[in-house]
Amino acid sequence: MSIKNNLRAGIGFLFLISLLSSGLAAYYIYKLSENSKAILRNNETSIVFTKNINKVLDLPGLPNNDELETIEYNIKREKADITEIGEKALADSLDTDFRRFRKSLSNPVLAAALRIKMQKSSYGIMEVNIDAMENKNKMAENKANLAILIVVLISSICLIIAFLFLLIFPDYVTKPINDLTEGIKEIANKNYDKRLLFSSKNEFYSLVDAFNQMAAKLFAYENSSQAKIKQEKLRIETIVKNVTDAIIGFDENELILFINPVAVKLLGVEEKDIIGSSTEEVASQNDLFRTLTDKTEDLNDLKLYLDGELSYFTKELFEIGVPNEGSTEEHKSSLKRKGYFILLKNITRFYKLDEAKTNFIATISHELKTPISSLKMSLKLMEDKRYGTVTKSQKELINNINDDSNRLLKITSELLDMGQVETGKLLLNFGSTDPKNIINYTCEAIRFIAEQKEITLHVKCSKNVPEVWADPDKTAWVLINFLTNAIKYSPQSSIIDVTVKKSSLGRIEFSVKDYGKGIEEIYLPRIFERYFKVPGSEFSVPGTGLGLAIAKDFIEAQGGEIGVESKIGEGSKFFFLLPTS
Repeated sequence: MSIKNNLRAGIGFLFLISLLSSGLAAYYIYKLSENSKAILRNNETSIVFTKNINKVLDLPGLPNNDELETIEYNIKREKADITEIGEKALADSLDTDFRRFRKSLSNPVLAAALRIKMQKSSYGIMEVNIDAMENKNKMAENKANLAILIVVLISSICLIIAFLFLLIFPDYVTKPINDLTEGIKEIANKNYDKRLLFSSKNEFYSLVDAFNQMAAKLFAYENSSQAKIKQEKLRIETIVKNVTDAIIGFDENELILFINPVAVKLLGVEEKDIIGSSTEEVASQNDLFRTLTDKTEDLNDLKLYLDGELSYFTKELFEIGVPNEGSTEEHKSSLKRKGYFILLKNITRFYKLDEAKTNFIATISHELKTPISSLKMSLKLMEDKRYGTVTKSQKELINNINDDSNRLLKITSELLDMGQVETGKLLLNFGSTDPKNIINYTCEAIRFIAEQKEITLHVKCSKNVPEVWADPDKTAWVLINFLTNAIKYSPQSSIIDVTVKKSSLGRIEFSVKDYGKGIEEIYLPRIFERYFKVPGSEFSVPGTGLGLAIAKDFIEAQGGEIGVESKIGEGSKFFFLLPTS
């Protein structure tokens, strides 16, 4: 018999017994209720009638007409409500005596005797009904006790059966489940020889049969797939050993699993000495390994010697994870960490390409300066009246050529500066310099440009500002770049604030504040990137996008800090901080 049918039978039997017990209890409660109602209905009314009669008869003197009507009314009601043996005779006697009593009101002696007789009959009716109520109450109590006994007996039987059900059935269900659980644990431990035996022909029999089939197939699969796994392992090891980048693998316990020949050369260790060692142990003996495994440090590109040549590497870390036990197809992203590996990617060729690009730009920029200078000299000669008078149209063409020449000269200068920074050939002449001298030189240099747009420069320089330790030429170049940009983006006839003050960090702050359109917040982090120009401004305002990037390099090379603050509609503030001397 199946477990499902056993459950149905057991629970159905308990349900029937419970239903029988509840039915009997309801039946006896109903009977008790009916008996109680009958007692009240049959006997209480008679007691009430006789009580009303005795109230009048107990009054002193002869009753008046209303009181006689009360007696007569209650006697009629009593005669219509005869329910007990002997009650009718007493009621008839009471009625007869009342008629005689009513006629003998003029004879006090006879009336008094009849009153006593009427009282006796009334009390007799009351006693008969009281005795009947007591007898019926005893009968109701007996029936209630019998009902309680029957209900308790049936409930006890239900409890005993339920208790036996609770004792026997869990073992009947859990034993095969426990056996199956132990079998699954054996399979999880790769003991594919495990088999289960179960004789009862129920649902567990089919489950055990399926388990045994699964174990047999896993056994066959394990034996057939081991060769494939070895082949795949050999293939992966071959790939790792022949890759040109350095690779070091770790398990979840920070033990070194593998290392390829390139990593062995870089670390200067033997493969057999490092495999199986802990990360902490190797890091204590090898500085490069300690640097690579330090997860708190954000490494820049590394300069290392490989085969006697300076090479550049970038570090990348990759986590190795496997799906959690019991994870479904929908939750494959939930992985359990089983280790990681470090990849040192060789980026030497990119450095060489970048160096070639920088040298090319520097060479081209340097070569362009000579013809541009010759072009400007020719323009000066054309404007000289000794070589002839030029027309208005020719004058406009000369001015346009002059403007374009200035733009080309500025671009080539910026490219040369950028080349110096990238190649590390930037020369700085440090010295103690009064910030006021830098400000005055800068304002004079751009005064003519400011006057063309009728822009007023408000210079604010705090008194007793200490001298800065900086390269005055490079610092002035940065301020000129800030002011030139501020003039470009400021409206006609506006104001630009140039401020020098001592900052809270003990350094000197130089700032240029304009009241133009401002820069959107999303573009502020990129404002000092090379070739970056705020979208929407490249067509209205000319430029290469190199000025601010070069300014950042100049300031940071002097140990300073550069930044920008801006809000749309409120303008922009560019500033830098330099150390005091």
